[in-house]
Amino acid sequence: MTPHDRTPPTGPGGPTEPVGPALVPFDVDLASQEVARRAQVMAALGPDWDPIEVLRGEEAAYDLLYSGLDAEQQRVYDELVAAGVLPARGGGRAAA
Repeated sequence: MTPHDRTPPTGPGGPTEPVGPALVPFDVDLASQEVARRAQVMAALGPDWDPIEVLRGEEAAYDLLYSGLDAEQQRVYDELVAAGVLPARGGGRAAA
């Protein structure tokens, strides 16, 4: 259709029939692929993977990250906790 055409092109059956081929419904069930993906992730993690130990390690890393803050760093940390940017830890104070 050129910019000068006033009416859209019509199909062989009139203005309500589409010009090109009709659309065909296309559905994909991803449930089986998702099950396979999850099985592959669990296989990659291996039988020794302990999610509780991983969470404990993350908590220890956060404790270390926020330990030994000087007064200014502690003030900034407290402001970020108050603003909801960081979660409160150790009763609202960074670990010593």
